[in-house]
Amino acid sequence: MGKKRKLPGTVNKIIKPVVPSEPEKAQVDIEGADDLYREIRIENALTDEHGEEVSLKEGAQVDVSIEADTDATLKEPKSSN
Repeated sequence: MGKKRKLPGTVNKIIKPVVPSEPEKAQVDIEGADDLYREIRIENALTDEHGEEVSLKEGAQVDVSIEADTDATLKEPKSSN
């Protein structure tokens, strides 16, 4: 079983492609991340619960999930205090 963490984020910008054949991007600010690493850009294409393609809107509140297999994680040593 994998390990995961969910962080809140906000879509702060929708970036139209320079080349029409390229996908639109959504820029997401991740709350709690360091200032220089707060923003990520992802392709603005999701699938809803009915299998329909949808896209994010500017200002949307989102959750960013990070998931790793158990063998890709380290167990923190217990404090001796």
